[in-house]
Amino acid sequence: MSPDSPTSRQRVLLVTGLLGAGKTTVLHVLEDLGWETIDNFPIRLLEQLVGPNAERKDEKSAEQRPPLAIGFDSRTRGFDPHRVIERVKNLSARADLEVTTLFLDCSGQELERRYNETRRRHPLANDMPAASGIAAEREVLEPLRRWADMVMVTTDFSSNQLQQVVRERFAPLSAQDLTVTLSSFGFSRGMPPVADLVFDMRFLDNPHWDAELRPLTGQDTAVGAYISRDPTYAEAFTRIRDLLLLLLPRYEAQGKAYVHVAFGCTGGRHRSVFIAEEMADALRAAGFSPTLLHRNLSSRAADLVEGRKA
Repeated sequence: MSPDSPTSRQRVLLVTGLLGAGKTTVLHVLEDLGWETIDNFPIRLLEQLVGPNAERKDEKSAEQRPPLAIGFDSRTRGFDPHRVIERVKNLSARADLEVTTLFLDCSGQELERRYNETRRRHPLANDMPAASGIAAEREVLEPLRRWADMVMVTTDFSSNQLQQVVRERFAPLSAQDLTVTLSSFGFSRGMPPVADLVFDMRFLDNPHWDAELRPLTGQDTAVGAYISRDPTYAEAFTRIRDLLLLLLPRYEAQGKAYVHVAFGCTGGRHRSVFIAEEMADALRAAGFSPTLLHRNLSSRAADLVEGRKA
């Protein structure tokens, strides 16, 4: 087989980003998926790791070698984003390698919370607050963020949700099945960072204003009955379901491996949860096997989130 054939190219993923944004979690998931992983790798040795001599001594063909994920960050000795970019450009020009760079980003406020929670010092903060180190690191990494092939924002991800997203994006592709994820979220707590289709369900009657239903969620029968009584519910649900049944086979035909459909309401506990659950049942009946994620299901119901009814 010719070295220029796409199937003969070894897959190399460079994983970097802000400290605390989830690099270690990403590498652990990739390892579980069968990737070879190396963390905290001196980027100046990258050419030696995947250089011609290293690969030619390996008698295995590229398709027999597992994909390789290499983690590095601003702590690496002599780290310089511009030199990293030049090195990766040189590797990307190789016909036997498929090189991709994944940059993990996260809001400063969330990173501060994570550092406070773990009681770790930010390596670039010295005797200053963690916020100072985060800001300095963000400035240093900005060229690499702008240049990266993929940017994943992990601000609103729990560890489990980040693992799910990584599995969806990097698991071996199935020639038969489209991976569909349905999720619920609260607009008041931010938009989902990764979604192909977003539906706003705030036009439906809100169970939050029923004192007995407020502490419940969209997984409770009473809440579902309340939402179902809304005069617009049945037609809206049917139209969204039919749209998805139209689009999902088209996405699959175009070679898309993963589709994430998100349903939002104000707090992410009632309407969006119920719709996501019902839509999952409808898609299963149509032959799909969707994964369900409820981002804000365990969040506290509060008037500060839902607002106050006049």
